[in-house]
Amino acid sequence: MLNAVYRLVAPRRFEVEFTDIDLCSGAVIVRPTHLSICNADQRYYQGKRANDILRKKLPMALIHEGIGEVVYDPEGEFAAGERVVMIPNTPKQTAEDVAGVTEGDVVAENYRLDSRFRASGFDGFMQDAVDIRRDRLIRLPEGIDPCVAAFTEIVTVSVHALSRFDGIAHKKRDAVGVWGDGNLGYITSLLFKAMFPETKLYVFGLNRDKLSDFTFADDTFLVTHIPAGLAFDHAFECVGGEGSPKAINQIIDNILPEGTISILGVSENEAAVNTRMMLEKGLRMFGSSRSGRADFIRTMELYQSNPEILAYLQNLIGVRMRVRTIEDMKKAFEADIYKEFGKTIMIWEA
Repeated sequence: MLNAVYRLVAPRRFEVEFTDIDLCSGAVIVRPTHLSICNADQRYYQGKRANDILRKKLPMALIHEGIGEVVYDPEGEFAAGERVVMIPNTPKQTAEDVAGVTEGDVVAENYRLDSRFRASGFDGFMQDAVDIRRDRLIRLPEGIDPCVAAFTEIVTVSVHALSRFDGIAHKKRDAVGVWGDGNLGYITSLLFKAMFPETKLYVFGLNRDKLSDFTFADDTFLVTHIPAGLAFDHAFECVGGEGSPKAINQIIDNILPEGTISILGVSENEAAVNTRMMLEKGLRMFGSSRSGRADFIRTMELYQSNPEILAYLQNLIGVRMRVRTIEDMKKAFEADIYKEFGKTIMIWEA
């Protein structure tokens, strides 16, 4: 089967390459329908990764957040036309995995050294058709807005971090703080309140207008005006970038002793951390990255059991753009650069 793959070959330059999909490989063939642009995609598109990384990674099809419709399943497990969420993390499949015995009891699939990740280690979803392992697909429940479903992957990242938090943090959870008023902070805060409704949720950010959207939080604060004596037991850092070190150290300054700090924000540079105060307070800090199949399943369950989550996620839809040509792809990425908030969704008709 002839397939068109739209690869980034250099910053701000896409080219199409035609490849052949083997219909006898056992993979499921999915036609992407809605794709969501992530900050990681933008770092490649704008050439903001180190030159040696760009030389190693490119050319490569971008996008790791997306849904599609099944075109062909040689085993008949998925019906043609069935809507699915595609999982970008792809661990090496072993005989033990097939038998249901995996490393998951010790190392989650998104941390396995043999895992590859679409739009990072190999081609992402900017293709006419994607051949994908069946264990990398999750059925999308009926009635979910496809533009919301398109960025399910970033939702699963928060679900993964919150699940780890539940297993790591001590049980005193009177109040929790979330640093970050962007997409990741919004999603993590929203899901935290759904999963831990009895805990007070405080959100800290730089932009009062953005913070006004966090209507589900118990209170919001500008990081420049944190009330003296405000207490919280644990915290999540969802800032990333150049603001990450300041956010982490502000958390360390304000968190109660023996609290847990979950790091989710991605930064290209090393962050200097106030280890003296971290030691003095006996804090725990752990990082979370990406997600796996179990997190996608849990997210689908949350979508169905807490439909208000989907209503709030609607607020994150920023730009919707129909994409039919390479020029449309460039327009979508350029529009995404200048959006103030939310996700850019490509309605994929290429």
